[in-house]
Amino acid sequence: MPTPTHCPYCALQCAQALHATPDAVSPVRVEARDFPTNRGGMCQKGWSSAEVLTATDRLTTPLVRRVGADGGRGALGPATWEEALDLVHSRLAGIQAVHGRDAVAVFGGGGLTNEKAYTLGKFARVVLGTPYIDYNGRFCMSSAAAGANRSLGVDRGLAFPLADLGGADAVLVVGSNPAATMPPLVQHLAGARSRGGLVVVDPRASATARLTDGGAGIHLAAVPGSDLVVLLALTHVLVDEGLVDEEYVTTRTTGWDAVRASVARWWPERAEAVCGSPADTLRATARLLAAAAPAHGGRGAYVLTGRGLEQSTQGTDGVSAAINLAVALGLPGRPGSGYGPLTGQGNGQGGREHGLKSDQLPGYRMITDPAARSHVAGVWGVDPATLPGPGVPAVELLSRLGTAGGPKALLVHGANPAVSAPNVSAVRAALGRLDLLVVSDVVPSETAQLADVVLPVAQWAEEEGTMTTLEGRVVRRRRAIDPPGQARSELWVWARLAERFGHHLSDDACEVFDELARASAGGRADYSAITYARLDAGEALFWPCSAAAPQGTPRMFLDRFPTDDGRAHLVAVDHHGPDDDVSASMPVHLITGRVLHHYQSGAQTRRVAELVEAAPVPLLEIHPLLADTHGVTEGDAVRVTSARGELVATASVTEAIRPDTVFLPFHWAGDLSANLLTNDAVDPVSGMPEFKVCAVRLTRVRHLEEVLA
Repeated sequence: MPTPTHCPYCALQCAQALHATPDAVSPVRVEARDFPTNRGGMCQKGWSSAEVLTATDRLTTPLVRRVGADGGRGALGPATWEEALDLVHSRLAGIQAVHGRDAVAVFGGGGLTNEKAYTLGKFARVVLGTPYIDYNGRFCMSSAAAGANRSLGVDRGLAFPLADLGGADAVLVVGSNPAATMPPLVQHLAGARSRGGLVVVDPRASATARLTDGGAGIHLAAVPGSDLVVLLALTHVLVDEGLVDEEYVTTRTTGWDAVRASVARWWPERAEAVCGSPADTLRATARLLAAAAPAHGGRGAYVLTGRGLEQSTQGTDGVSAAINLAVALGLPGRPGSGYGPLTGQGNGQGGREHGLKSDQLPGYRMITDPAARSHVAGVWGVDPATLPGPGVPAVELLSRLGTAGGPKALLVHGANPAVSAPNVSAVRAALGRLDLLVVSDVVPSETAQLADVVLPVAQWAEEEGTMTTLEGRVVRRRRAIDPPGQARSELWVWARLAERFGHHLSDDACEVFDELARASAGGRADYSAITYARLDAGEALFWPCSAAAPQGTPRMFLDRFPTDDGRAHLVAVDHHGPDDDVSASMPVHLITGRVLHHYQSGAQTRRVAELVEAAPVPLLEIHPLLADTHGVTEGDAVRVTSARGELVATASVTEAIRPDTVFLPFHWAGDLSANLLTNDAVDPVSGMPEFKVCAVRLTRVRHLEEVLA
């Protein structure tokens, strides 16, 4: 019988069936299953996901770095589990004995199951006793989470099932390209497209933006870093033309008067001067959205945001502006309408709910809340006073590594910060300052190659667990095959390390989930009524799912918001622009993002032959006018320089981008890493770095064939 599970990549969690094929080259054959998010489809990454199980450099035995012949750092070599874990324990204990418990840090990943995210947070805070834990989801959803929490009272990504999008007259997508990043989602936009109601804000004519062609909607090719201005202008038009759902804002919100006053400064002509989108188009867009809103007789409208808006030093304010627009239209909590961010990583939602973020405990509880500390400590069987306080966000954590007073050791699980972090040269240098770097991974990622100890762990087809989709639905991951060689689950690894520190952690996924459910009880992300038995029986369970809501909550905010007064608390915001804006010496905007055939740092997809064949190198997208001013033609090598670094990329001349902007994907490593250029300035509320836009200059090097020769 095939094993029902879900794709290891994005937060759609497309349903898969895995057929064991022990006599074939690949140990499993992947089929798509029907499921509400993917409706029987998958992208090429999902179809080829089994290829990573047998990557030629798959890690199957622990590796320890030996002393070199010159007495310095030698090469990584095979070790037994006993040797590797004993070494990790003795080194960590020794470092903490000299420098204190917070001399050890932990960095997790948004692809870890709920059980692993929960256990890693517990391991850091109870076994290691360190406040220093964060995860790569800080680079993904932190601005969306901060904005939603402060206005709506909770962060659940989409507060409605994804399939609800299909009935809407209009869908506004700001800073996201789901046609490339999660292609099966596009089918849910068909209804809005058929009614001319898809609106996409993107500096590129991306695959998603092109879905507006032929009368299917509107593409606003805004200046990079100006999405917030677009949102302020749209809300201004609603106010100016009497299109606000006044009954909704009066009965369901606070702070509307301040928002109304703040958008008065952003009339469309002023906005056009900043964002580049024509004033008439901004007015037409606002009217389209208003006509779709139920308050004006429409079938419904949605406002969706992505990293293009959120990965900014004003990302949280951008999210607040999107929420304010949605509220002005009367959308959140109204069936067939709503606001939501599109979660990117496979378990980016569950990871931040159950303990990977520096300031949170399971159930989306704040670690500074005495009641939260008491509840979770009770489940963990420890004194609340022994739990550390909040740590620091990822960018600050990574910058402190190896510094005076900073962490001397780092454990990395499910992340590749040597590629994925902004201003990555500084991060690589920080990793090099550590006394001990331990990496658990399935392949020798760029971060693993820098490690002192590398621990081989299981992949999605080799483990049990749960994931939480972008719509807050908890789904089961099931084991179809055994991991190869000596690879083990991270739950096993942490349990064995905990034993060495005198603590007990379960390595049984079902047991861990049951404990997670108890720890989450009463929190914002309450999983207390969810069990493996219910999930295995096929129940569709969306959190919060508790004694008060035993069937779960597919649609939130229907009657009230989870705030102290039941209302949405609106925050008036304004635009200040990118931290690293264009200048005479750096006159071009660089934007970064994903391409269809690769995922995140590329550690998985760059090991799949058909994906590498489709996209072997990063291409620098450049408009013909900009290319002409730099003497660049198709295929030329172009040096891209920012205030932080430089790289040489292959030019792809295309009209599908603004003439003042270039685009680079971020899936490649080494000298091709886009994050050599990106800015590590952060949003003051969320700690999100400004990945999405920085200033660069361009220099034609020579034709690529000459470079290669």
